[in-house]
Amino acid sequence: MKRIRTLVLPVLLAAAVTSSVASPATSAAPGDGHIEQAHEHPLIRAEIARPKPPPAPRLPVLNTLATKSLSLQNVQISALTKVRLRVLVIATDAQDFGLPTWKSILDKIGQPYDVMLARSQSLTAAQLVNNDGTAKYNAILLTDNGLISQGTSAFDSNEWSVLWSYERANDVRQVALYSAYGTFPEDYCLRAGSEGPVTTPVQATLTQAGAQFFDYLKAGARIPIADSYAYRSRVAPGCGAQPLLTAGADVLGVTATTADGRERAALTFSSNEYQVHTDLLGYGLLRWATRGVFVGEQRHWLNIDVDDWFNHTAHLYPDGQLETNPGFRLSGPEVSATHAQQNSLRDRYPLAGEFNLNVPYNGGLLHPNAPSRCSAVNTPDPLTSFSRCEANNFRWINHTLTHPTMDNTPYTQNVNEIRNNLTVGRNAGLVVPTEVLKTPAYSGLGVFSASPSGPLTDNGLPASNPALLQAAKDLGVKYLHGNMSFAGHRPSCFNCSIPHPLQPTISVVPDWPVNIGYQVTTPDEQTYLYNSLYGPDGEFPTHPRDLAYDEILALEAEVGLEHVLSGSAYSHTFHQGNAHHYTAGKSLLFDWAEEVVRQYNSWYQVPLKSPDWVTLAEYTKARTEHFNETRTGPDPVWDKVLNTVTVNADTTGTLFVTGAGFLTVPSERYGADLITQAAVRPGLPLILLAQPR
Repeated sequence: MKRIRTLVLPVLLAAAVTSSVASPATSAAPGDGHIEQAHEHPLIRAEIARPKPPPAPRLPVLNTLATKSLSLQNVQISALTKVRLRVLVIATDAQDFGLPTWKSILDKIGQPYDVMLARSQSLTAAQLVNNDGTAKYNAILLTDNGLISQGTSAFDSNEWSVLWSYERANDVRQVALYSAYGTFPEDYCLRAGSEGPVTTPVQATLTQAGAQFFDYLKAGARIPIADSYAYRSRVAPGCGAQPLLTAGADVLGVTATTADGRERAALTFSSNEYQVHTDLLGYGLLRWATRGVFVGEQRHWLNIDVDDWFNHTAHLYPDGQLETNPGFRLSGPEVSATHAQQNSLRDRYPLAGEFNLNVPYNGGLLHPNAPSRCSAVNTPDPLTSFSRCEANNFRWINHTLTHPTMDNTPYTQNVNEIRNNLTVGRNAGLVVPTEVLKTPAYSGLGVFSASPSGPLTDNGLPASNPALLQAAKDLGVKYLHGNMSFAGHRPSCFNCSIPHPLQPTISVVPDWPVNIGYQVTTPDEQTYLYNSLYGPDGEFPTHPRDLAYDEILALEAEVGLEHVLSGSAYSHTFHQGNAHHYTAGKSLLFDWAEEVVRQYNSWYQVPLKSPDWVTLAEYTKARTEHFNETRTGPDPVWDKVLNTVTVNADTTGTLFVTGAGFLTVPSERYGADLITQAAVRPGLPLILLAQPR
């Protein structure tokens, strides 16, 4: 055993088993028991905490406006029977606090939208109607109810009249992301209570109407409102409004109907794109505004990869010693214990009933003569025996045979590493998809060090190893794992993948990194590593003091939960050492998963999706096609008389539509929403039946 006493600052995400690129002649043969010494890798860091929002703005409470009168002109807009599935976001200017919030909500869903900056652009009736006689927008989204900046509304009386006439004539709903009480420019039935910054988090509750409005949330969910400015309001008696959110006697959100039938909704506290309450409520606001018929979709996902199965990884001890020969390797009984943890999570949290671990494995240490049984007796390798016994309880991914760094590996070695690992796994009874490959430490994809001990440099996907890409293509690989820590691996759209610029038949699907080190197996080890990095004396000082394990776990789970709440489908990467049972029924991996699922379960009543990796990758490819179509193609048109949605396309690919479907088009019922994944192509209109809410 080799132990090095040092301040360890190795990679948190990418596991390590070999330090140099082996030539094809020295690569391990399938299942020959070849053992590599564990080594360190360059540092890859994950996000440390959910970003903090900027200071929340205060809105003036206005019943009249001294600088502008609101003497409405008699603007008439004709009623139209057809409306395009596009929404209009109206902000005061480019610096409007609510603008990035609305854009973030819509971009994640995949809903096309236009932005109007009211202070520099004028609204006319012609801007709201297309040349073909269809209404241009299916919903109006205001950053605040009065578009107020410096005490003045960015709209004059005629512009408000144009907007309201359009909404009234075409039965279009309006949502104000932020509203004060007061009656300017129109009355939401909100009356003065109190106002001020939310310094201590407020736990808002859903009213009966709110539980129907946000029906994907549990009726008893507590909505945490923090780092916000709130107008704790009252609803005027006899006024046409219903509270949605309350905190005690205070009203924090309403729907309100005007005397002429226009429907509006508003929150009375500020919302930023990084806040939990935005994640919880934003989707519901858009869905209500569009009557549940819109382009795009949102679901919630939880996927976890456990890299380097069968291999040794470097092992860090709480005193800073690093064991690298041979390092840490799971025991056989820990495989069954991990399966038991997986079952327990699903049993205790039915919303996670689909959850199943993905296991990227290195078959170089899989023993071909180890029998398939959950017993350590009479087997040359208990880990292999238990893994074969439990094979159908996990989902296996090709992670190469011996885990070489693949930035410069030649074609023949790449073929051997990919093909031989498949052979080893399948001969052992593992079901392994051909289409997916996870390279060691995401190597070969343009991120590498100029020197063995230098920092990683993201040189972009064009700097990938062409020999790796050619070998992968020739062996049937369609999807490579990327890493969201690298700018070059981040897709340009939410939940998308990147067709590789050197090999477009292969897409790069990124993973989320975590700050739970590949080389740690216990809370003490994780605590030492984390504080070595992020404590006051660490390499990246972030926290004013060293943190305890419970505090570190809370921060890491908060970041993971942010991804889940946002609707991100990407997998989170852990390593085989994190699955070690440091005490009965406890591992770092499931400490994290338990906390993420527990918090999700406290809010939602829609399930967590956990597809296999091929299905996940195909979904990201479909999302990429969706955004390509929404950028260039015409908007789908909802005929409100026939109650049909007509989809025309400029590209061949996929378009997601929520709230409309047809028997012959693939659809999924997710909670109360019907989500359709429509195959589209130019010149072939697709007719869906709308299911408005």
